[in-house]
Amino acid sequence: MDKTMKIINFIRGNTSTQHRLIRKFVQESEASHDDLLLHNDVRWLSKGKALERFVELRDQVVDFLMQSQSKAAVDHLRIIQDTEYMCNVAFLTDIFSHLNVLNLQLQGKEKTVVNMVEKLDAFGNKLDLFHEDLLSGGCYTLAHLRQWVTARDVIGFVHDPFTISPDGEFSANVRKVMPLDEAAIQSELIDIQAAGDMKAALRGSESLSTFWVACPQEYKTLKTLAMYVLTMFGSTYTCEAAFSKMNSIKTHERNRLSNQSLEDCFRISLTAVKPDVKKMVSEGKCNFSH
Repeated sequence: MDKTMKIINFIRGNTSTQHRLIRKFVQESEASHDDLLLHNDVRWLSKGKALERFVELRDQVVDFLMQSQSKAAVDHLRIIQDTEYMCNVAFLTDIFSHLNVLNLQLQGKEKTVVNMVEKLDAFGNKLDLFHEDLLSGGCYTLAHLRQWVTARDVIGFVHDPFTISPDGEFSANVRKVMPLDEAAIQSELIDIQAAGDMKAALRGSESLSTFWVACPQEYKTLKTLAMYVLTMFGSTYTCEAAFSKMNSIKTHERNRLSNQSLEDCFRISLTAVKPDVKKMVSEGKCNFSH
């Protein structure tokens, strides 16, 4: 909780300029909200609302922190990108949400002791339900946590498919991400976990992308899921960098730059391939005049 409040205070309370930047950034990303909420110890319910807004704007906060060069921003970014931390924050968000509902039910006029005891007894029964829900892994009563548990399971599968239990719970979580056949997921997961050569291939691969691209078609359902996750854009950095490159190319001195030339320059500026100029020059043939 303290870490989350520090991140919110860093973004909102650091300087007025930074607060204006985050508001503009969130508005341009067409998020569901246009600002983070500050927690106030005096006001009722503010802690739960601040957490809920933080979770819902988490992706925009990550993108904003990635653009900052300060050491504090880097430290906060490392925290917010930790899946376990976000699961804890999501759990707190759901619990505070239920507590806020209880607080509102206990407020107001014409509330007798009998009414309040009934509400408290009902909430005690709900706590037992939350506990059973957590043990089962379904998290049906904890909406924000359920989203993060689902994401964690799918990301964990891509990272290491040999540690995932091939049961109905995992395939059901996959269905929330992609409309894939649950029976095929379970069957292929059993097959790939029994294949010793696939385990060796994962250990010997340079990266996860290399492993899944080379994955045989007999595991096509699992491969489809993995490639779907791996090709997701983690942030808008690539797109923003591309526009920055294009602005550098299209200066007023190049007002006659054709679309084809712009595309060629654009492709060269964005590629990660580094040409071996010395090798190309050494292999070149000179034309001698006769």
